[in-house]
Amino acid sequence: MRHVLTFFLVAAIAVGGALWIAQLQGHVALEVAGTTLSAPAPWAVVAVLVFGLLLFLLYRLGAMLLGMGGAIRRRGQGRSRSRGEAAVTDALVALAAREPEEARREAARARRYLGDTPQTLLVTAYAASLAGDKKEAEAAFAALAENRQGAFLGYRGLLRQAVDAQDWERAAELAREAEKSHPGTNFLSQERTHLAVRTGNWREALEINRGREPHAALAAAAAEHETDPDAARKLAKEAWKRDPLLAPAAIAYARRLREQGRERVAQDVLKRSFAANPHPEIAAFALAATQDREARLKLGRDLVSGAPDSGEAHLLIGQLSLDAGHAAEAHRHAELALKAGLAQRRTYLLLADSAEAMGSDEVHRAAHLEALRQAAAAEPDPAWTCEACGSPQDGWRPACPVCHTPGRIRWVVPSAQRRMAAALLEPADALPLDPGRA
Repeated sequence: MRHVLTFFLVAAIAVGGALWIAQLQGHVALEVAGTTLSAPAPWAVVAVLVFGLLLFLLYRLGAMLLGMGGAIRRRGQGRSRSRGEAAVTDALVALAAREPEEARREAARARRYLGDTPQTLLVTAYAASLAGDKKEAEAAFAALAENRQGAFLGYRGLLRQAVDAQDWERAAELAREAEKSHPGTNFLSQERTHLAVRTGNWREALEINRGREPHAALAAAAAEHETDPDAARKLAKEAWKRDPLLAPAAIAYARRLREQGRERVAQDVLKRSFAANPHPEIAAFALAATQDREARLKLGRDLVSGAPDSGEAHLLIGQLSLDAGHAAEAHRHAELALKAGLAQRRTYLLLADSAEAMGSDEVHRAAHLEALRQAAAAEPDPAWTCEACGSPQDGWRPACPVCHTPGRIRWVVPSAQRRMAAALLEPADALPLDPGRA
């Protein structure tokens, strides 16, 4: 019904227009270059309408021809895109199959069809890497790094190349650029920490890990490498506050206080740290303030007052008592250390030394030999060991020199497996000669 009404409406308008044109009176004159053209008004109106209709038809014809050209171009582009995507897929298959030459051919074909897109540059870079062409791979990764969408992939590829070449400075720079292109990535935080450790940039490693592990170890390392005394003291204090149980952090803070002439505050820090975590290295640093044996014994007793019943406290006071000539007192503290659970080689050696110092009669000689016998079979003394790779260390470090993992070196009793590995690595001339102390 609607179409019928539309038809009658158009017909009515056409008939009305024709009647209007037919009733027009007069002539229309047009002068062009001195020539006058004249026609009755109805014919002039019809001519104008016909001319307009012709212009409209020409416009539609041109648009149709242009549309056909665009469709042809789009059809061609669609075919190129399909072929390019197929080439990218074939390149990925060749990479998975570890066929470098095939991967390079398909990557080149993909670039011909698609141009330098993130996908084509990425497969080009990996194909070149698989083929061993580092220069081509670097060029592709560099081009990818300049692409806004693929910048992170480009920087990561360049970063891996720098790490493989052990160019740690360039690797650290590339990791920072990658962080800018894709901030907040946990992978990059770990990678930047690793590179900062490798280059000795402890301040940067600390900033990356501030507020999370291994914050304290990195702050202590930054303090040790800081040249400004006040800044070093603040960093050491930060490490100690962050982890009061970390003995090297307490020692780093106390060392800076001692260097500034604040020995009483340094001793207070060490005393509080020893109470929280009785550690022989804390005691050694605290006692370095004096060489007088009686004074060292007095200082030791004050140091352990926060944890007087710990095995480390008894062992320390026992050794200081022996050094000061109080053999019986040393022997008593050695026995108390055993009762506190410190049944280690060093405890039995203190028992042996104190028994020997107490006299040369048969009773003390027997006690001396028995203590040596027990020392040979006792639990080994604790030592610094990397929990990440299991390698023994000759002292604490903020990062393991073997696996370069930060904050994983701990003061622990070595396991049987680690002791065996350490014994195999130990030179023959470093082995103890006294079988009683082996």
